[in-house]
Amino acid sequence: MIVPPLVFKIGGSLHARSRVVCTLLKSLDLPVLIVPGGGPFARTVREMGVGGTAAHWMAISAMEQYGWYLSVTGLPVTDTLSLPPRPTILLPYSVLRSHDPLPHTWDVTSDTIAAWCAHTLGVPLVLLKSVDGIRSGGRLLPRVDSPVPTGDVDLSFLGYVLGKKIPAMVISGRHPERIRAVLSGKETIGTTIGF
Repeated sequence: MIVPPLVFKIGGSLHARSRVVCTLLKSLDLPVLIVPGGGPFARTVREMGVGGTAAHWMAISAMEQYGWYLSVTGLPVTDTLSLPPRPTILLPYSVLRSHDPLPHTWDVTSDTIAAWCAHTLGVPLVLLKSVDGIRSGGRLLPRVDSPVPTGDVDLSFLGYVLGKKIPAMVISGRHPERIRAVLSGKETIGTTIGF
């Protein structure tokens, strides 16, 4: 079961629904560190055709931009990796620059960065996506215990989460009732990873 405190990644693909998600998180007032995805800001970096170290830091800057975008709902921001008493958005650039824990490749995106944050803090992780969970072979997987081919998370994510034994779940952010359920420790539609 996944219960707060936890790391909660809001995928950039949910930018059109992000105000609803952030307002819900604010109303629940739980100890949740929100890791922003990159969304349209990271997409711009990809479209520029940049790779390697430059793309890595540009994409993390894009996460920070999305974090500021999420903050317009009134949620506080922090540039410190710690567990907050209430929902707080992590601006990840300075934390990642000081630790530089992950490879500089497009195989690592905000999914694996959120997993690194959860592992560092020793808390569970919830990835909020625009899909119902992890799909592989044309079907939704309710549980994943080993890496599977999927385009729903970055290429490094499953290996990292399973290798570090991070309790994790992937759910849809398009359904507020699923967010409420997972934050209440109840079962919901999504994919549980390795616990």
